[in-house]
Amino acid sequence: MYFDEAEIYVQSGKGGDGAVHFHREKYRPRGGPDGGDGGRGGDVILVVNPKKNTLFDFRHRSQYFADDGRPGGPNNMTGKSAKDLVVDVPPGTLVYDADSGDLMGDLVEDGQELVVAKGGRGGRGNQNYATSRNQTPRMAERGEPEESKKLRLELKMIADVGIVGVPNAGKSSLLAVVSNAKPKIANYPFTTLTPNLGVANLDMDTTLVLADIPGLIEGAHQGVGLGSSFLRHIQRTRVLIHMLDGLSEDPISDFSQINSEMALFDEKITQKPQIVAYNKMDLPTVREGWPGVNEALTQMGYEVIPVSAVTHENIDKLMWRAAALLKEAPEPEPVEAMPVYRAAEDPKAFTVQKTNEGWLVQGEAIERAAAMTYWEHRESVRRFQRLMENIGVEEALREAGVEEGDTVLVGEYTLEWQD
Repeated sequence: MYFDEAEIYVQSGKGGDGAVHFHREKYRPRGGPDGGDGGRGGDVILVVNPKKNTLFDFRHRSQYFADDGRPGGPNNMTGKSAKDLVVDVPPGTLVYDADSGDLMGDLVEDGQELVVAKGGRGGRGNQNYATSRNQTPRMAERGEPEESKKLRLELKMIADVGIVGVPNAGKSSLLAVVSNAKPKIANYPFTTLTPNLGVANLDMDTTLVLADIPGLIEGAHQGVGLGSSFLRHIQRTRVLIHMLDGLSEDPISDFSQINSEMALFDEKITQKPQIVAYNKMDLPTVREGWPGVNEALTQMGYEVIPVSAVTHENIDKLMWRAAALLKEAPEPEPVEAMPVYRAAEDPKAFTVQKTNEGWLVQGEAIERAAAMTYWEHRESVRRFQRLMENIGVEEALREAGVEEGDTVLVGEYTLEWQD
């Protein structure tokens, strides 16, 4: 089965804790602070792998955790940083934040990377806090917390030419004739259950990547048949070959129906160059109907080529015409994936809210600072208090009406307010 959508959970690594340590050595009674910094936590990185063409692997594994950084040690030893966790995705993968719906990146080029969860930095050891006035600092930082996200992955095939049409029009047969693809071919509706890619080599310098798009019937844009699952793959193609079934009772109606479904799904699709291929010309009844179909579609402004996927009639002509239109088509807009996704709002922003449990303080910066504080060391607690004062949390709590002895909740930590 073909998979072009998946949801996964990713979590980066936590930074290693900084160490509180003092040098111990014979004949050096005042060796001074030598607590090392913690190592960096691993990032989670999505990387384009051209050998992959579906999101099938994510049905078997949907959770990805990077390793944590190691804590710092004595003698100013920095903890080991964790390796980044690299997750391969196929070219054409759109990455969305599953909770907000924001587009985080569009991965199309071989080797293109997107950092979806940034590893926490290592906490600083007490060696960093030594000053002329405080030569024995008993404070350090814990490692920065990890990031976690739910992601929705959506695959849009990357092809030069998309082959569209009603079921049994001969799309798969055409792909099999002109390329090395081996799609399933049979005489019943919805033979093709998955999009198929093929490469057509017209000569030494001309190559076309074609995609056979299945499942387009009336109501496809609303999910009828297989439509909405695969209409998105047409969005990346630059030229369309519209296959008409010559044995249909009304080929013109079929043509209008498919174009309407594509327009209802995405109006931009109808702006793509489109060649009409009137298929099954090897049959006498189809050949008889050709003049009327040609006249009707020509009057509508479309170029029509009579073909036969069985006898290969005019197949080369069709491919060369598609190649010519491809050269004339505008280049796709370059897409740059963000190196790392960050929320747009100010990280120092916070809110103060009175709850039954106490005063709830929420905000990215203040919660991260609380998680990185060594609460067992008095100097670290004082540093956290100064931070609350600097970013305005203390003032906001006073204005909100906090009183001596009230409970203040910051992240996972419960504090008692004291003036």
